[in-house]
Amino acid sequence: MSTHTCRFCGTSPTISFADLGETPLANSYLPNEPEAIAAERCWPLHARVCSNCYLVQIDTVVPAEEIFNDHYAYFSSFSDGWLSHARTYSRHMIERFGLGPDSLVVEIASNDGYLLRNFTEVNIPVLGIEPAGNVAAAANSIGVKTIVRFFDEQSARELAVEGVKADLIAANNVLAHVPDIRFFMAGFPLILKPEGVITFEFPHLLNLIEKMQFDTIYHEHYSYLSLLAVEKVLKSAGLRAFDVEELPTHGGSLRVYACHDAAAHAPQKGLQHVRDKEEAAGMKQMELYQGYGQKLDAVRRQFLDFLKRAKSEKALVAAYGAAAKGNTFLNYCNIGPGDIAFVVDRNPAKQDHLLPGSHIPVRAPEALEAERPDYVVILPWNLRDEIRRDMAHISDRGGRFVTAIPQLEIFN
Repeated sequence: MSTHTCRFCGTSPTISFADLGETPLANSYLPNEPEAIAAERCWPLHARVCSNCYLVQIDTVVPAEEIFNDHYAYFSSFSDGWLSHARTYSRHMIERFGLGPDSLVVEIASNDGYLLRNFTEVNIPVLGIEPAGNVAAAANSIGVKTIVRFFDEQSARELAVEGVKADLIAANNVLAHVPDIRFFMAGFPLILKPEGVITFEFPHLLNLIEKMQFDTIYHEHYSYLSLLAVEKVLKSAGLRAFDVEELPTHGGSLRVYACHDAAAHAPQKGLQHVRDKEEAAGMKQMELYQGYGQKLDAVRRQFLDFLKRAKSEKALVAAYGAAAKGNTFLNYCNIGPGDIAFVVDRNPAKQDHLLPGSHIPVRAPEALEAERPDYVVILPWNLRDEIRRDMAHISDRGGRFVTAIPQLEIFN
C-alpha cells in the first residue's frame, strides 16, 4: 500500500525527506536456504514530511502483521545497556509517582518483559501488551503478565470494559511503529486513570537530521518524531505533554510525559526547553527537511571508500550487531558478503541466518575470536561504547573498530 497523504492529519506530504530505494523488512532475517532467498520481498523506503503537522513518515505502509509476527527477531533483553536503561526508568517512575502494590503499570509493546519485570520484582502489578507472540511468551515465562494483541482505540475499549485502568502507561519506542498514529493515540485515555501518566520515548527527529542518523529509517518505523508533531498527536486524543527529558538512548531520544488534558500535572521546565530548542533549529521550516537526502550520499561514499581500501589491503572485515539500523545502512550502500564477511550477534534467534537484503551471514560472537577480522564495523552505533568494552580483545590483538554514522570513524 502506498500513500502520499499524511497518516495523521490527511495533508499531502509533498516534501521528500529521504529516499532509500527498495529494501526488505529490516528485521526479516532469512534462513540460509535458496527458497527463502528467492522468496524475499522488498518495498520502497521513502520518508516524507507533512507541511501541515510536520510528521515525518514513510509513504509505503507494510501491514503491521507482516512485521510483528510470531517470528519477530528483536528481543530487548540481549542488550545490557538497554536493560540498565529499563531499570533506571522503573526506579525513577516508582519514586516520582509513588507507585506501589495498589498501582497498575501497563506497557505497550512490552517485548519480552525486560522493563515490566522491574516493577513485578517490587510487587507492583503490571500488564504487558505485545503483538508478537514469541516474545510475549518469553515475558509470560518469567512471570510478567502479557497479552498478545495490537494496541489501538478498539483494543483499549475492550481492556477498559475488563477494568484496566493504569497509573502509569509506558509506551517507549513504540510510537514510531504504528501505521495509524491517531487511532493508536486514541486508545490511551481509555485505560488511563484521571491523574495517571503516560511516558513516550522515541528517537528525536532533530538528531536524525543533525547527526545523519538516516539508518534509523526502516519499514517498521512508520513515523519519525519531534515534540512539535507529538504534541499535535496528543491533543487529538485529549492528552497533553507536561514534561520532557532528553535521553542519550538511540543516538538521542525524548521522553515525553503526558496526561489527560484536565489532569493536575503542571508543565515543567523540560517541556519549554525542548520546544525552544526545536523552534531555534527551524523545525517549523521546510528548509530544515529539504536537501537532507542529498547528504546521505556523502556518508555512503565514505564507507564504500573504506571497504575498497580494506579490500586492497586484503583485510578481513566483519561486523557486530545484526541490528535493523544496520540493515537499512547496508542495503542503502548495496553491501554484501563480498564486502563484509559476516556479522555477529548475541541473539540466538538471528544466528545462523542471513541479514535481509545483503545476505551477510549472522554468527555467534565467538566467531570474532575464531576468524580474527582486521576491522569490525559496529552497526548499532548507539551501543558502540558497550560493544567496544565487551569486545576489548579485538583491539588487544591489533584489530580496529569502524562506525559510519554520522561520518566514517576508525578507532581502537
